[in-house]
Amino acid sequence: MTRSDYRAARLAMIDGQLRTNTVHDDRVLDAFDAVPRERFVPEPLRGVAYIDEDLPLGNGRWLIEPMVLARLIQLAAIAPADTVLVIGDPSGYAAAVIAWLARRVVMVESESGAIATARQRLADLGCANVEVVQGPLEEGYAAGAPYSAIVLAGAAADVPHVLRTQLAEGGHIVGVIRKPGAPMGEAEVMTRVGAALSRRPVFDAGTPYLPGFQPAPSFAF
Repeated sequence: MTRSDYRAARLAMIDGQLRTNTVHDDRVLDAFDAVPRERFVPEPLRGVAYIDEDLPLGNGRWLIEPMVLARLIQLAAIAPADTVLVIGDPSGYAAAVIAWLARRVVMVESESGAIATARQRLADLGCANVEVVQGPLEEGYAAGAPYSAIVLAGAAADVPHVLRTQLAEGGHIVGVIRKPGAPMGEAEVMTRVGAALSRRPVFDAGTPYLPGFQPAPSFAF
Protein backbone atom coordinates (compact mmCIF):
# COMPACT_ATOMS: atom_id res chain seq x y z
CA MET A 1 0.00 0.00 0.00
CA THR A 2 1.15 3.53 -0.72
CA ARG A 3 1.13 6.41 1.74
CA SER A 4 -2.05 7.73 0.13
CA ASP A 5 -3.66 4.28 0.52
CA TYR A 6 -2.89 4.30 4.24
CA ARG A 7 -4.22 7.84 4.51
CA ALA A 8 -7.48 6.77 2.85
CA ALA A 9 -7.71 3.77 5.19
CA ARG A 10 -7.16 6.04 8.19
CA LEU A 11 -9.95 8.39 7.12
CA ALA A 12 -12.25 5.40 6.51
CA MET A 13 -11.48 4.17 10.03
CA ILE A 14 -12.34 7.55 11.51
CA ASP A 15 -15.58 7.95 9.54
CA GLY A 16 -16.71 4.31 9.53
CA GLN A 17 -15.58 3.03 12.94
CA LEU A 18 -15.11 6.00 15.29
CA ARG A 19 -17.74 8.57 14.33
CA THR A 20 -20.39 5.88 13.95
CA ASN A 21 -19.65 4.57 17.46
CA THR A 22 -20.22 7.83 19.36
CA VAL A 23 -16.66 9.13 19.18
CA HIS A 24 -17.54 12.79 18.68
CA ASP A 25 -14.69 14.68 20.40
CA ASP A 26 -12.87 16.53 17.61
CA ARG A 27 -9.59 16.50 19.55
CA VAL A 28 -9.72 12.72 19.82
CA LEU A 29 -10.61 12.30 16.15
CA ASP A 30 -7.80 14.67 15.13
CA ALA A 31 -5.32 12.68 17.25
CA PHE A 32 -6.31 9.42 15.53
CA ASP A 33 -5.96 11.18 12.19
CA ALA A 34 -2.48 12.41 13.08
CA VAL A 35 -0.97 9.03 14.01
CA PRO A 36 -0.21 6.48 11.24
CA ARG A 37 -1.46 3.24 12.79
CA GLU A 38 0.25 1.12 10.14
CA ARG A 39 3.65 2.06 11.61
CA PHE A 40 2.76 0.42 14.92
CA VAL A 41 2.16 -3.13 13.68
CA PRO A 42 4.48 -5.78 12.20
CA GLU A 43 5.04 -5.21 8.50
CA PRO A 44 2.95 -8.25 7.39
CA LEU A 45 -0.07 -6.71 9.15
CA ARG A 46 0.21 -3.19 7.79
CA GLY A 47 -2.37 -3.86 5.10
CA VAL A 48 -4.98 -4.61 7.78
CA ALA A 49 -3.84 -2.02 10.33
CA TYR A 50 -7.12 -0.12 10.13
CA ILE A 51 -9.64 -2.95 10.40
CA ASP A 52 -11.98 -3.03 13.40
CA GLU A 53 -10.25 -5.95 15.11
CA ASP A 54 -7.58 -6.51 17.76
CA LEU A 55 -4.29 -7.19 15.98
CA PRO A 56 -1.75 -9.74 17.30
CA LEU A 57 1.71 -8.31 18.01
CA GLY A 58 3.32 -11.58 19.14
CA ASN A 59 4.11 -12.99 22.61
CA GLY A 60 0.42 -12.93 23.48
CA ARG A 61 0.21 -9.15 23.11
CA TRP A 62 -2.32 -7.15 21.11
CA LEU A 63 -3.02 -3.79 19.56
CA ILE A 64 -6.63 -3.21 20.58
CA GLU A 65 -9.16 -2.25 17.97
CA PRO A 66 -9.48 1.44 17.06
CA MET A 67 -13.07 1.90 18.21
CA VAL A 68 -12.43 0.54 21.70
CA LEU A 69 -9.28 2.62 22.15
CA ALA A 70 -10.95 5.77 20.83
CA ARG A 71 -13.95 5.43 23.11
CA LEU A 72 -11.73 4.77 26.12
CA ILE A 73 -9.63 7.85 25.36
CA GLN A 74 -12.75 9.95 24.93
CA LEU A 75 -14.05 8.71 28.30
CA ALA A 76 -10.75 9.70 29.91
CA ALA A 77 -11.56 13.36 29.09
CA ILE A 78 -7.90 14.30 28.63
CA ALA A 79 -7.13 18.02 28.81
CA PRO A 80 -4.06 19.72 27.25
CA ALA A 81 -2.39 20.27 30.65
CA ASP A 82 -2.85 16.66 31.83
CA THR A 83 -0.32 13.97 32.65
CA VAL A 84 -1.57 10.55 31.53
CA LEU A 85 -0.39 7.04 32.43
CA VAL A 86 -0.74 4.37 29.73
CA ILE A 87 -0.53 0.75 30.88
CA GLY A 88 0.48 -2.09 28.56
CA ASP A 89 0.97 -0.51 25.15
CA PRO A 90 3.64 -2.69 23.49
CA SER A 91 3.42 -0.98 20.12
CA GLY A 92 3.36 2.58 21.49
CA TYR A 93 0.27 3.45 19.44
CA ALA A 94 -2.01 4.43 22.32
CA ALA A 95 0.74 6.61 23.80
CA ALA A 96 1.30 8.29 20.43
CA VAL A 97 -2.40 9.16 20.10
CA ILE A 98 -2.64 10.42 23.67
CA ALA A 99 0.53 12.49 23.17
CA TRP A 100 -1.54 14.73 20.89
CA LEU A 101 -4.02 15.36 23.70
CA ALA A 102 -1.95 15.65 26.89
CA ARG A 103 1.01 17.66 28.15
CA ARG A 104 2.87 14.54 29.26
CA VAL A 105 2.41 10.80 28.77
CA VAL A 106 4.06 8.05 30.81
CA MET A 107 3.89 4.63 29.19
CA VAL A 108 4.64 1.53 31.28
CA GLU A 109 5.62 -1.63 29.43
CA SER A 110 7.06 -4.88 30.78
CA GLU A 111 8.81 -6.32 27.70
CA SER A 112 12.25 -4.94 26.92
CA GLY A 113 11.98 -5.70 23.20
CA ALA A 114 8.65 -3.92 22.93
CA ILE A 115 10.05 -0.94 24.82
CA ALA A 116 12.94 -0.47 22.39
CA THR A 117 10.60 -0.67 19.39
CA ALA A 118 8.02 1.67 20.92
CA ARG A 119 10.68 4.24 21.84
CA GLN A 120 11.98 4.26 18.28
CA ARG A 121 8.53 4.63 16.75
CA LEU A 122 7.61 7.45 19.12
CA ALA A 123 10.90 9.21 18.43
CA ASP A 124 10.38 8.88 14.67
CA LEU A 125 7.00 10.61 15.04
CA GLY A 126 8.39 13.38 17.23
CA CYS A 127 6.44 12.39 20.35
CA ALA A 128 8.86 14.13 22.70
CA ASN A 129 6.30 14.34 25.52
CA VAL A 130 6.15 10.55 25.99
CA GLU A 131 8.30 8.82 28.61
CA VAL A 132 8.57 5.04 28.23
CA VAL A 133 9.46 3.12 31.39
CA GLN A 134 9.93 -0.59 32.03
CA GLY A 135 8.25 -2.41 34.89
CA PRO A 136 5.38 -4.68 35.91
CA LEU A 137 2.22 -3.35 34.28
CA GLU A 138 0.06 -3.91 37.35
CA GLU A 139 2.31 -1.63 39.47
CA GLY A 140 2.00 1.43 37.24
CA TYR A 141 4.64 4.11 37.79
CA ALA A 142 4.34 5.81 41.17
CA ALA A 143 7.28 8.14 40.52
CA GLY A 144 5.25 10.06 37.94
CA ALA A 145 2.01 10.24 39.95
CA PRO A 146 -0.51 11.70 40.39
CA TYR A 147 -2.04 11.20 36.94
CA SER A 148 -5.07 13.02 35.56
CA ALA A 149 -5.99 9.85 33.66
CA ILE A 150 -4.86 6.23 33.51
CA VAL A 151 -5.57 4.28 30.31
CA LEU A 152 -5.46 0.48 30.30
CA ALA A 153 -4.54 -0.57 26.77
CA GLY A 154 -6.12 -3.99 27.24
CA ALA A 155 -8.55 -5.85 29.47
CA ALA A 156 -8.23 -6.45 33.21
CA ALA A 157 -10.08 -8.65 35.68
CA ASP A 158 -10.01 -5.60 37.96
CA VAL A 159 -7.94 -2.50 38.66
CA PRO A 160 -5.15 -3.07 41.22
CA HIS A 161 -5.28 -0.86 44.32
CA VAL A 162 -1.79 0.51 43.60
CA LEU A 163 -3.03 2.03 40.34
CA ARG A 164 -5.94 3.67 42.12
CA THR A 165 -3.54 5.41 44.48
CA GLN A 166 -1.68 6.93 41.51
CA LEU A 167 -4.80 8.69 40.20
CA ALA A 168 -5.35 12.37 40.98
CA GLU A 169 -8.51 13.59 42.67
CA GLY A 170 -11.24 13.81 40.03
CA GLY A 171 -9.13 11.83 37.56
CA HIS A 172 -10.33 8.90 35.45
CA ILE A 173 -9.17 5.33 34.96
CA VAL A 174 -10.50 3.83 31.73
CA GLY A 175 -10.28 0.22 30.62
CA VAL A 176 -12.16 -2.95 29.76
CA ILE A 177 -13.04 -4.94 32.88
CA ARG A 178 -13.47 -8.60 31.98
CA LYS A 179 -14.65 -10.93 34.72
CA PRO A 180 -13.40 -14.55 34.97
CA GLY A 181 -14.98 -16.77 32.33
CA ALA A 182 -16.82 -13.92 30.65
CA PRO A 183 -16.63 -13.92 26.82
CA MET A 184 -16.95 -10.14 26.82
CA GLY A 185 -15.85 -7.35 29.10
CA GLU A 186 -17.33 -3.96 29.91
CA ALA A 187 -15.50 -0.74 29.21
CA GLU A 188 -15.65 1.35 32.37
CA VAL A 189 -14.78 4.87 33.37
CA MET A 190 -13.70 5.06 37.00
CA THR A 191 -13.43 8.43 38.74
CA ARG A 192 -11.57 9.13 41.97
CA VAL A 193 -13.67 11.00 44.54
CA GLY A 194 -11.68 11.28 47.76
CA ALA A 195 -10.64 7.78 48.80
CA ALA A 196 -13.43 6.18 46.76
CA LEU A 197 -13.55 5.18 43.09
CA SER A 198 -16.90 5.57 41.38
CA ARG A 199 -17.43 3.22 38.44
CA ARG A 200 -19.64 3.50 35.37
CA PRO A 201 -19.90 0.77 32.70
CA VAL A 202 -20.30 2.18 29.20
CA PHE A 203 -20.06 -0.47 26.48
CA ASP A 204 -19.17 -4.12 25.85
CA ALA A 205 -15.84 -5.18 24.34
CA GLY A 206 -14.04 -8.47 23.77
CA THR A 207 -10.59 -6.99 24.42
CA PRO A 208 -7.76 -9.45 25.30
CA TYR A 209 -6.24 -9.36 28.79
CA LEU A 210 -3.11 -7.46 29.66
CA PRO A 211 -0.28 -9.50 31.25
CA GLY A 212 -0.62 -9.38 35.02
CA PHE A 213 -4.29 -8.40 34.82
CA GLN A 214 -5.78 -11.83 34.16
CA PRO A 215 -8.19 -13.43 36.65
CA ALA A 216 -6.57 -15.26 39.54
CA PRO A 217 -6.56 -19.06 39.06
CA SER A 218 -9.49 -20.82 40.70
CA PHE A 219 -9.36 -24.29 42.20
CA ALA A 220 -12.08 -26.89 42.34
CA PHE A 221 -12.17 -29.55 45.05
